[in-house]
Amino acid sequence: MKIFRHYTNLPDACKGSVIVLGNFDGFHKGHQKVIAEGGRVARDMRTTLSVLTVEPHPRLFFNPEQPDFRLTSFRTKAHLMEQFGVDFLFTLPFDRDFSRILAQDFVTEILLKEIGALHVVVGYDYRFGAGRGGGAEVLSWLSEMEQFGLTIVERVMEGDHIYSSTNIRHSLREGQVRIVADRLGHWWHVEDHVRKGDQRGRTIGFPTANLSMEGYIKPKFGVYAVRMLIPGGGPGGREERILDGVANVGRRPTFNKKDVTLEVHLFDFEEDIYEMPVKVEFVEFIREERKFDGLEALKAQIAQDCDVARKLLAKPENQHDFIPPPRLEDYL
Repeated sequence: MKIFRHYTNLPDACKGSVIVLGNFDGFHKGHQKVIAEGGRVARDMRTTLSVLTVEPHPRLFFNPEQPDFRLTSFRTKAHLMEQFGVDFLFTLPFDRDFSRILAQDFVTEILLKEIGALHVVVGYDYRFGAGRGGGAEVLSWLSEMEQFGLTIVERVMEGDHIYSSTNIRHSLREGQVRIVADRLGHWWHVEDHVRKGDQRGRTIGFPTANLSMEGYIKPKFGVYAVRMLIPGGGPGGREERILDGVANVGRRPTFNKKDVTLEVHLFDFEEDIYEMPVKVEFVEFIREERKFDGLEALKAQIAQDCDVARKLLAKPENQHDFIPPPRLEDYL
């Protein structure tokens, strides 16, 4: 997948594409359905599949002081789209000037003139342009005026459940990470480089790999059964090793800390992975974070948490491959 952070002077190879518009935070099953519809149209038209989004998220641009709410970092979203089968990802910078572009100008000047879109695909509730003035009705009118194809995908539901990033954020705040995985269609995970912490875990027999959760929505504070995927020795670091572990998300009240960290203890693992890019998949919630009276009480509880995590991670429905990465072929 080729990523473009601009829309001018593009190579001819990425023009004449089917363009899917949206933010796609979380890349849940509803998002996959919308992009898959673009893939179906692209296959029928024998052309490429593209996604156009913006960074930073408009909510964050207009209110930078709000708490972190994103389900996926840009890196994670890009990885998921590449695995899915997207050919080109346009990630346009959302700034003051971009926020003032009128909906009609966005379509005629950017989508059609610069990117050369042949067909546009959006979800039913997609909004765009200055003041969120554009939507499905504006696109319908413009598609007739400018003669480009348009597909509007209706609400995606399973039973009475609506797939939405808002609903999934709520579930994460409740610690319901297994439910979240089912609704995302992939394991919810955090990607970061392993950072050096205070190394206190080594002194009590439970060394941890520390990751920042900056920019990510914070799940319910507490202890989780997790997996860590680390680069292997294959060409380009593509092969990954999958290691089971237990993790704490929170402020570490036993040590009177205030910052939020993700600390992962891997079972039967002693290698140095500092500065290595890793993924941590959240599989099941074990218990809430709490303050202990001393190190011995903490060590005893961590040992119990490890036992619980091993049992949870051994269940067939909690295996890494039980929820494989979503792919376009699954929808066609």
